[in-house]
Amino acid sequence: MRRRRIFLLILLLLLAYVGGQLWDIHRVGHLDRGRQADCAIVLGAAAWHNKPSPVLKERLNHGIKLYKEGDVSYLILTGGYGKNAVFAESEVGKSYCISQGVPESAIRLENESLNTIENIKEAKIILKKENWKNALLVSDPWHLKRARRMAKDLDMEVYVSATKSSRFQSFRAKAKFLFGEFLLYHSYLLTGE
Repeated sequence: MRRRRIFLLILLLLLAYVGGQLWDIHRVGHLDRGRQADCAIVLGAAAWHNKPSPVLKERLNHGIKLYKEGDVSYLILTGGYGKNAVFAESEVGKSYCISQGVPESAIRLENESLNTIENIKEAKIILKKENWKNALLVSDPWHLKRARRMAKDLDMEVYVSATKSSRFQSFRAKAKFLFGEFLLYHSYLLTGE
């Protein structure tokens, strides 16, 4: 009987922890308070040859909106070459931003990174080179807790600014993304990657 109570208590604590973390991932992704910053770091996502995937397109659209509304003066576009890709995610993003009226002079890009931590490390190099102090992190809402933690671990001053039009619309897609981020966040805490 005592073992069963201990087991149930452990299970209850585990469920409470997982539930609390899932809620916090959602909460952080919706913290956008309309801040201004030197630049927006648009985190990479897949490019389909020379066009942004729907996920990347929505992240770019949000970065463009921040630029056009004067919340940032520059965009840092991140993302390297996917498997067998001719174009880097950031290069595709740059072409798209220019086609939407963002001047080339307001865009910085890196094309080396292959994942979120690399996106942020490469963006930090640009921030330092340009002598920019802070940035808005742009991505899908549930991606931002992990990305913000990575940036803060790298001593970067960042604020979250989630896409309002995430391509993850269905309950199933949102749940998959949310639980995936739970696992990736804890993997980052354990491994630093």
